[in-house]
Amino acid sequence: MANRSGGLPLLMLIFITWRDSMRCCAVTADPPEDLAILDLGRLGRLEITWSPPSSLMSITKCLLQYQLEYFNTYKNRWETLRTPGRTYSAQFDLSKDVQVRVSTILNGECTNNTVIKSKEYTEVVKKPPSTGIWDTEAKEFMCVYHNMENLECTWTRSLKTPASSMQNLYFWHKSLEQAVECPNYILSDGVRTGCNFTGKPLPEFTDIYFCVNGSSSEGPLKQAFFSMQIQNQVKASAPDKLYLQTSSDRQLEFYWTNPAGRLHVHCLEWEVRHHHVGADGKISLNHIHTKTPSLTLLFSDSNERHCIQVRSRLNSYCVDKSFWSDWSHETCHPVLENVKATLEPELNFVSVYIYIAVAIIVTLVVLLSVWATINMRRAGLEKKVDSVLPKLLTKHFTQGVSKIYSGKKIWTDVII
Repeated sequence: MANRSGGLPLLMLIFITWRDSMRCCAVTADPPEDLAILDLGRLGRLEITWSPPSSLMSITKCLLQYQLEYFNTYKNRWETLRTPGRTYSAQFDLSKDVQVRVSTILNGECTNNTVIKSKEYTEVVKKPPSTGIWDTEAKEFMCVYHNMENLECTWTRSLKTPASSMQNLYFWHKSLEQAVECPNYILSDGVRTGCNFTGKPLPEFTDIYFCVNGSSSEGPLKQAFFSMQIQNQVKASAPDKLYLQTSSDRQLEFYWTNPAGRLHVHCLEWEVRHHHVGADGKISLNHIHTKTPSLTLLFSDSNERHCIQVRSRLNSYCVDKSFWSDWSHETCHPVLENVKATLEPELNFVSVYIYIAVAIIVTLVVLLSVWATINMRRAGLEKKVDSVLPKLLTKHFTQGVSKIYSGKKIWTDVII
Protein backbone atom coordinates (compact mmCIF):
# COMPACT_ATOMS: atom_id res chain seq x y z
CA MET A 1 0.00 0.00 0.00
CA ALA A 2 2.81 2.36 0.85
CA ASN A 3 4.31 1.84 -2.58
CA ARG A 4 0.98 2.51 -4.28
CA SER A 5 0.35 5.71 -2.30
CA GLY A 6 3.90 6.90 -3.01
CA GLY A 7 3.51 6.39 -6.76
CA LEU A 8 0.33 8.45 -7.02
CA PRO A 9 1.99 11.89 -6.64
CA LEU A 10 4.52 10.91 -9.27
CA LEU A 11 1.77 9.98 -11.71
CA MET A 12 0.00 13.27 -11.05
CA LEU A 13 3.21 15.22 -11.71
CA ILE A 14 3.73 13.41 -15.00
CA PHE A 15 0.13 14.13 -15.98
CA ILE A 16 0.42 17.85 -15.19
CA THR A 17 3.67 18.11 -17.13
CA TRP A 18 2.12 16.33 -20.11
CA ARG A 19 -0.94 18.58 -19.98
CA ASP A 20 1.21 21.75 -19.88
CA SER A 21 3.35 20.50 -22.75
CA MET A 22 0.25 19.81 -24.79
CA ARG A 23 -0.98 23.32 -24.01
CA CYS A 24 2.41 24.72 -25.07
CA CYS A 25 2.48 22.83 -28.29
CA ALA A 26 -1.03 23.93 -29.06
CA VAL A 27 0.31 27.50 -29.53
CA THR A 28 2.10 28.07 -32.83
CA ALA A 29 3.92 31.13 -34.17
CA ASP A 30 3.37 32.36 -37.67
CA PRO A 31 6.00 34.49 -39.46
CA PRO A 32 5.61 38.29 -39.61
CA GLU A 33 3.71 39.97 -42.41
CA ASP A 34 4.12 43.00 -44.68
CA LEU A 35 7.93 42.89 -44.73
CA ALA A 36 9.22 45.89 -46.68
CA ILE A 37 12.57 47.60 -47.42
CA LEU A 38 12.46 51.39 -47.78
CA ASP A 39 15.15 53.54 -49.43
CA LEU A 40 15.12 57.08 -48.01
CA GLY A 41 17.93 58.40 -50.19
CA ARG A 42 20.77 57.74 -47.72
CA LEU A 43 23.12 55.83 -50.02
CA GLY A 44 22.24 52.34 -48.83
CA ARG A 45 20.96 53.08 -45.33
CA LEU A 46 17.68 51.19 -45.65
CA GLU A 47 14.67 51.00 -43.34
CA ILE A 48 13.28 47.49 -42.78
CA THR A 49 9.68 47.30 -41.54
CA TRP A 50 7.21 44.50 -40.85
CA SER A 51 3.92 43.73 -39.05
CA PRO A 52 3.08 41.05 -36.48
CA PRO A 53 1.26 37.97 -37.76
CA SER A 54 -2.50 38.44 -37.67
CA SER A 55 -2.92 35.10 -35.87
CA LEU A 56 -1.14 36.47 -32.80
CA MET A 57 -2.80 39.87 -32.54
CA SER A 58 -4.97 38.75 -29.57
CA ILE A 59 -2.23 37.12 -27.51
CA THR A 60 -1.58 39.03 -24.28
CA LYS A 61 0.25 36.59 -22.02
CA CYS A 62 3.32 36.17 -24.18
CA LEU A 63 6.27 38.33 -25.16
CA LEU A 64 6.27 38.78 -28.90
CA GLN A 65 9.72 39.25 -30.46
CA TYR A 66 11.24 38.99 -33.88
CA GLN A 67 14.46 37.53 -35.20
CA LEU A 68 15.90 39.62 -38.02
CA GLU A 69 18.54 38.26 -40.38
CA TYR A 70 20.13 40.28 -43.17
CA PHE A 71 23.15 39.74 -45.38
CA ASN A 72 25.84 42.33 -44.67
CA THR A 73 27.19 43.11 -48.13
CA TYR A 74 30.22 44.95 -46.72
CA LYS A 75 31.32 42.12 -44.39
CA ASN A 76 30.03 39.38 -46.69
CA ARG A 77 28.19 37.50 -43.93
CA TRP A 78 24.75 37.13 -42.33
CA GLU A 79 23.92 39.32 -39.33
CA THR A 80 21.33 38.12 -36.78
CA LEU A 81 19.56 40.01 -34.01
CA ARG A 82 16.41 39.84 -31.89
CA THR A 83 14.18 42.81 -31.26
CA PRO A 84 10.67 43.54 -29.95
CA GLY A 85 10.39 46.39 -32.44
CA ARG A 86 8.94 46.35 -35.92
CA THR A 87 11.55 48.46 -37.69
CA TYR A 88 15.29 48.31 -38.10
CA SER A 89 17.86 50.34 -40.04
CA ALA A 90 20.91 48.75 -41.68
CA GLN A 91 23.48 49.68 -44.29
CA PHE A 92 23.67 47.85 -47.61
CA ASP A 93 25.70 48.05 -50.79
CA LEU A 94 23.04 48.97 -53.32
CA SER A 95 25.07 47.55 -56.17
CA LYS A 96 24.40 44.05 -54.74
CA ASP A 97 21.34 42.05 -53.69
CA VAL A 98 19.65 43.15 -50.46
CA GLN A 99 18.47 40.05 -48.54
CA VAL A 100 16.31 40.23 -45.40
CA ARG A 101 14.51 37.54 -43.35
CA VAL A 102 12.25 37.93 -40.31
CA SER A 103 10.90 35.21 -37.97
CA THR A 104 8.49 35.36 -35.03
CA ILE A 105 9.49 34.35 -31.49
CA LEU A 106 7.05 33.71 -28.61
CA ASN A 107 7.91 33.29 -24.95
CA GLY A 108 5.85 33.57 -21.77
CA GLU A 109 2.84 32.16 -19.99
CA CYS A 110 1.06 31.24 -23.23
CA THR A 111 3.97 28.93 -24.12
CA ASN A 112 4.60 27.78 -20.55
CA ASN A 113 7.78 29.88 -20.60
CA THR A 114 9.09 27.93 -23.54
CA VAL A 115 10.64 29.83 -26.46
CA ILE A 116 8.81 29.08 -29.68
CA LYS A 117 10.10 30.24 -33.06
CA SER A 118 8.06 30.23 -36.23
CA LYS A 119 8.99 27.35 -38.48
CA GLU A 120 8.96 29.63 -41.48
CA TYR A 121 10.25 33.15 -42.07
CA THR A 122 9.25 36.03 -44.27
CA GLU A 123 11.92 36.98 -46.80
CA VAL A 124 12.47 39.84 -49.23
CA VAL A 125 15.28 40.04 -51.81
CA LYS A 126 15.76 43.42 -53.46
CA LYS A 127 17.76 43.38 -56.67
CA PRO A 128 20.11 46.25 -57.55
CA PRO A 129 18.88 48.68 -60.19
CA SER A 130 19.62 47.49 -63.72
CA THR A 131 20.18 51.02 -65.01
CA GLY A 132 23.61 52.22 -66.08
CA ILE A 133 25.99 51.35 -68.88
CA TRP A 134 27.77 48.11 -68.04
CA ASP A 135 31.30 48.42 -66.60
CA THR A 136 31.29 52.23 -66.39
CA GLU A 137 31.39 52.50 -62.58
CA ALA A 138 34.21 54.39 -60.85
CA LYS A 139 37.39 52.37 -60.20
CA GLU A 140 40.14 52.48 -57.54
CA PHE A 141 38.18 54.69 -55.14
CA MET A 142 40.43 55.85 -52.29
CA CYS A 143 40.28 58.53 -49.59
CA VAL A 144 43.32 60.04 -47.84
CA TYR A 145 42.97 62.11 -44.66
CA HIS A 146 46.10 64.27 -44.89
CA ASN A 147 47.59 64.89 -41.45
CA MET A 148 44.05 64.45 -40.04
CA GLU A 149 43.16 67.90 -41.39
CA ASN A 150 42.17 67.64 -45.04
CA LEU A 151 40.28 64.78 -46.69
CA GLU A 152 40.62 63.99 -50.39
CA CYS A 153 38.86 61.16 -52.22
CA THR A 154 39.90 60.13 -55.72
CA TRP A 155 38.86 57.57 -58.31
CA THR A 156 39.70 56.56 -61.86
CA ARG A 157 37.45 56.15 -64.86
CA SER A 158 36.64 52.82 -66.44
CA LEU A 159 38.00 52.31 -69.93
CA LYS A 160 34.41 51.95 -71.11
CA THR A 161 33.26 55.27 -69.67
CA PRO A 162 32.14 57.57 -72.52
CA ALA A 163 34.35 60.63 -73.02
CA SER A 164 31.33 62.95 -72.72
CA SER A 165 30.29 61.62 -69.30
CA MET A 166 30.14 63.64 -66.07
CA GLN A 167 30.69 61.81 -62.78
CA ASN A 168 29.31 62.95 -59.42
CA LEU A 169 30.15 62.05 -55.82
CA TYR A 170 27.61 61.98 -52.99
CA PHE A 171 28.20 61.17 -49.32
CA TRP A 172 26.07 60.48 -46.26
CA HIS A 173 26.51 59.82 -42.52
CA LYS A 174 24.09 59.56 -39.64
CA SER A 175 24.17 63.29 -38.89
CA LEU A 176 22.69 64.10 -42.32
CA GLU A 177 19.09 63.82 -43.35
CA GLN A 178 19.92 63.27 -47.01
CA ALA A 179 22.96 62.54 -49.14
CA VAL A 180 25.08 65.60 -50.00
CA GLU A 181 27.11 66.25 -53.16
CA CYS A 182 30.86 66.87 -53.18
CA PRO A 183 31.68 70.47 -52.15
CA ASN A 184 34.77 70.85 -54.35
CA TYR A 185 35.62 68.53 -57.24
CA ILE A 186 39.21 67.75 -58.25
CA LEU A 187 39.70 68.15 -62.00
CA SER A 188 42.25 66.61 -64.34
CA ASP A 189 42.15 68.02 -67.87
CA GLY A 190 38.59 69.12 -67.19
CA VAL A 191 37.50 65.67 -65.99
CA ARG A 192 36.29 65.02 -62.43
CA THR A 193 38.65 62.58 -60.74
CA GLY A 194 38.10 63.31 -57.05
CA CYS A 195 36.65 65.45 -54.29
CA ASN A 196 38.34 67.80 -51.82
CA PHE A 197 36.55 68.23 -48.49
CA THR A 198 38.54 71.27 -47.31
CA GLY A 199 36.16 73.48 -45.34
CA LYS A 200 33.67 70.61 -45.11
CA PRO A 201 34.90 68.44 -42.22
CA LEU A 202 33.48 64.95 -41.89
CA PRO A 203 32.99 63.17 -38.54
CA GLU A 204 35.60 60.71 -37.31
CA PHE A 205 34.82 57.25 -35.88
CA THR A 206 31.60 57.30 -37.89
CA ASP A 207 30.65 55.24 -40.91
CA ILE A 208 30.57 57.46 -43.99
CA TYR A 209 29.04 56.20 -47.22
CA PHE A 210 29.98 57.38 -50.70
CA CYS A 211 28.37 56.94 -54.08
CA VAL A 212 29.91 57.82 -57.45
CA ASN A 213 27.41 57.94 -60.30
CA GLY A 214 27.19 59.89 -63.53
CA SER A 215 25.53 60.55 -66.83
CA SER A 216 26.54 60.72 -70.47
CA SER A 217 25.04 61.26 -73.89
CA GLU A 218 24.81 57.47 -74.19
CA GLY A 219 22.90 57.05 -70.93
CA PRO A 220 23.50 56.90 -67.14
CA LEU A 221 26.70 55.42 -65.75
CA LYS A 222 26.80 52.47 -63.40
CA GLN A 223 26.79 53.48 -59.72
CA ALA A 224 29.55 52.48 -57.29
CA PHE A 225 29.19 52.49 -53.47
CA PHE A 226 31.91 52.68 -50.82
CA SER A 227 32.05 52.86 -47.03
CA MET A 228 34.78 53.86 -44.54
CA GLN A 229 35.70 55.70 -41.36
CA ILE A 230 38.08 58.53 -42.15
CA GLN A 231 40.32 58.15 -39.07
CA ASN A 232 41.50 54.92 -40.72
CA GLN A 233 42.56 56.82 -43.85
CA VAL A 234 45.13 59.16 -42.27
CA LYS A 235 48.42 59.93 -44.01
CA ALA A 236 50.76 61.82 -41.72
CA SER A 237 53.07 64.54 -42.98
CA ALA A 238 56.73 63.59 -43.30
CA PRO A 239 58.96 64.54 -40.34
CA ASP A 240 60.28 67.99 -41.24
CA LYS A 241 62.95 68.63 -38.59
CA LEU A 242 65.78 66.14 -38.16
CA TYR A 243 68.60 66.70 -35.68
CA LEU A 244 71.95 65.00 -35.21
CA GLN A 245 74.37 65.19 -32.33
CA THR A 246 77.47 63.20 -31.38
CA SER A 247 78.63 62.13 -27.94
CA SER A 248 82.03 61.43 -26.45
CA ASP A 249 81.37 57.68 -26.28
CA ARG A 250 81.26 57.47 -30.09
CA GLN A 251 77.49 57.52 -30.45
CA LEU A 252 75.33 59.27 -33.01
CA GLU A 253 71.97 60.41 -31.70
CA PHE A 254 69.26 61.18 -34.27
CA TYR A 255 65.93 62.66 -33.28
CA TRP A 256 63.13 64.32 -35.21
CA THR A 257 59.73 65.99 -34.96
CA ASN A 258 56.58 65.85 -37.06
CA PRO A 259 54.90 69.03 -38.30
CA ALA A 260 52.51 70.63 -35.84
CA GLY A 261 48.93 69.49 -36.23
CA ARG A 262 46.22 67.28 -34.79
CA LEU A 263 48.33 64.12 -34.68
CA HIS A 264 49.43 63.19 -31.17
CA VAL A 265 52.93 61.81 -30.68
CA HIS A 266 51.65 58.83 -28.65
CA CYS A 267 49.64 57.75 -31.71
CA LEU A 268 52.62 57.76 -34.08
CA GLU A 269 55.20 55.18 -35.04
CA TRP A 270 58.20 55.63 -37.30
CA GLU A 271 60.34 53.77 -39.79
CA VAL A 272 63.98 54.78 -40.20
CA ARG A 273 65.91 54.07 -43.39
CA HIS A 274 69.60 53.86 -42.39
CA HIS A 275 72.24 54.04 -45.12
CA HIS A 276 75.73 53.16 -43.90
CA VAL A 277 79.06 53.39 -45.73
CA GLY A 278 81.89 51.71 -43.82
CA ALA A 279 85.53 52.73 -43.74
CA ASP A 280 86.24 49.88 -46.17
CA GLY A 281 83.66 51.24 -48.62
CA LYS A 282 81.09 48.53 -47.87
CA ILE A 283 77.51 49.82 -48.20
CA SER A 284 74.50 48.57 -46.22
CA LEU A 285 70.85 49.64 -46.03
CA ASN A 286 68.61 48.85 -43.03
CA HIS A 287 65.01 49.65 -42.09
CA ILE A 288 64.36 50.16 -38.39
CA HIS A 289 60.92 50.50 -36.74
CA THR A 290 60.63 52.55 -33.58
CA LYS A 291 57.90 53.76 -31.24
CA THR A 292 59.90 56.84 -30.19
CA PRO A 293 61.10 59.78 -32.33
CA SER A 294 64.80 59.07 -31.80
CA LEU A 295 67.53 56.62 -32.71
CA THR A 296 71.03 55.99 -31.37
CA LEU A 297 73.78 54.53 -33.59
CA LEU A 298 77.32 53.45 -32.78
CA PHE A 299 80.30 54.27 -35.01
CA SER A 300 83.84 52.98 -34.62
CA ASP A 301 85.66 54.86 -37.35
CA SER A 302 85.65 58.54 -38.26
CA ASN A 303 85.70 57.55 -41.91
CA GLU A 304 82.29 55.90 -41.61
CA ARG A 305 79.27 57.65 -43.02
CA HIS A 306 75.69 57.38 -41.70
CA CYS A 307 72.61 58.77 -43.46
CA ILE A 308 69.00 58.44 -42.32
CA GLN A 309 65.52 59.21 -43.58
CA VAL A 310 62.32 58.90 -41.54
CA ARG A 311 58.63 58.39 -42.26
CA SER A 312 55.66 58.07 -39.89
CA ARG A 313 52.13 56.72 -39.57
CA LEU A 314 49.42 56.27 -36.94
CA ASN A 315 49.84 53.14 -34.84
CA SER A 316 47.28 50.37 -34.25
CA TYR A 317 46.49 51.64 -30.75
CA CYS A 318 44.74 54.70 -32.17
CA VAL A 319 43.30 53.53 -35.53
CA ASP A 320 42.65 50.28 -37.38
CA LYS A 321 44.92 51.20 -40.29
CA SER A 322 46.71 54.19 -41.83
CA PHE A 323 49.09 55.22 -44.62
CA TRP A 324 52.83 55.79 -44.33
CA SER A 325 53.94 59.37 -44.84
CA ASP A 326 56.46 60.36 -47.50
CA TRP A 327 60.14 60.02 -46.59
CA SER A 328 61.79 63.00 -44.93
CA HIS A 329 64.87 64.70 -46.34
CA GLU A 330 68.15 62.91 -45.71
CA THR A 331 70.44 63.77 -42.80
CA CYS A 332 74.04 62.49 -42.75
CA HIS A 333 77.16 62.31 -40.60
CA PRO A 334 79.58 63.67 -41.59
CA VAL A 335 77.55 66.48 -43.12
CA LEU A 336 77.70 66.64 -46.90
CA GLU A 337 78.37 70.38 -46.88
CA ASN A 338 81.76 69.81 -45.24
CA VAL A 339 82.79 67.42 -47.97
CA LYS A 340 81.66 69.88 -50.62
CA ALA A 341 83.61 72.68 -48.94
CA THR A 342 86.88 70.73 -49.15
CA LEU A 343 86.28 69.92 -52.78
CA GLU A 344 85.44 73.44 -53.93
CA PRO A 345 89.06 74.84 -53.92
CA GLU A 346 90.25 71.86 -55.96
CA LEU A 347 87.38 72.34 -58.36
CA ASN A 348 88.26 76.05 -58.70
CA PHE A 349 91.92 75.29 -59.54
CA VAL A 350 90.85 72.72 -62.10
CA SER A 351 88.54 75.28 -63.68
CA VAL A 352 91.36 77.82 -63.97
CA TYR A 353 93.63 75.27 -65.62
CA ILE A 354 90.91 74.38 -68.08
CA TYR A 355 90.27 78.02 -68.95
CA ILE A 356 94.02 78.66 -69.54
CA ALA A 357 94.35 75.58 -71.75
CA VAL A 358 91.31 76.60 -73.80
CA ALA A 359 92.68 80.15 -74.23
CA ILE A 360 96.05 78.83 -75.43
CA ILE A 361 94.41 76.48 -77.90
CA VAL A 362 92.19 79.25 -79.28
CA THR A 363 95.20 81.58 -79.66
CA LEU A 364 97.19 78.95 -81.52
CA VAL A 365 94.28 78.24 -83.83
CA VAL A 366 93.92 81.95 -84.64
CA LEU A 367 97.67 82.37 -85.30
CA LEU A 368 97.74 79.32 -87.53
CA SER A 369 94.77 80.64 -89.46
CA VAL A 370 96.44 84.03 -90.04
CA TRP A 371 99.74 82.43 -91.08
CA ALA A 372 97.94 80.12 -93.52
CA THR A 373 96.04 83.05 -95.04
CA ILE A 374 99.21 85.12 -95.56
CA ASN A 375 101.03 82.19 -97.17
CA MET A 376 98.15 81.55 -99.51
CA ARG A 377 98.17 85.17 -100.66
CA ARG A 378 101.98 85.18 -101.22
CA ALA A 379 101.77 81.95 -103.19
CA GLY A 380 99.10 83.45 -105.41
CA LEU A 381 101.19 86.58 -106.24
CA GLU A 382 104.34 84.60 -107.06
CA LYS A 383 102.38 82.32 -109.34
CA LYS A 384 100.96 85.34 -111.15
CA VAL A 385 104.43 86.94 -111.65
CA ASP A 386 105.89 83.67 -112.93
CA SER A 387 103.15 83.41 -115.53
CA VAL A 388 103.47 87.05 -116.78
CA LEU A 389 107.29 87.36 -116.97
CA PRO A 390 107.89 84.81 -119.79
CA LYS A 391 105.27 86.49 -121.88
CA LEU A 392 106.99 89.86 -121.51
CA LEU A 393 110.46 88.43 -122.40
CA THR A 394 109.12 86.67 -125.46
CA LYS A 395 107.39 89.81 -126.67
CA HIS A 396 110.50 92.06 -126.29
CA PHE A 397 112.80 89.52 -127.90
CA THR A 398 110.60 89.08 -130.93
CA GLN A 399 110.32 92.86 -131.46
CA GLY A 400 114.16 93.27 -131.36
CA VAL A 401 114.86 90.59 -133.95
CA SER A 402 112.24 91.93 -136.31
CA LYS A 403 113.86 95.40 -136.26
CA ILE A 404 117.36 94.02 -137.17
CA TYR A 405 116.10 92.24 -140.24
CA SER A 406 114.10 95.22 -141.39
CA GLY A 407 117.26 97.42 -141.65
CA LYS A 408 115.98 99.96 -139.31
CA LYS A 409 117.27 101.13 -136.02
CA ILE A 410 118.72 98.19 -134.25
CA TRP A 411 118.09 97.44 -130.59
CA THR A 412 115.84 100.27 -129.76
CA ASP A 413 114.72 98.18 -126.89
CA VAL A 414 117.25 96.96 -124.44
CA ILE A 415 116.54 93.61 -122.95
CA ILE A 416 117.97 93.11 -119.54
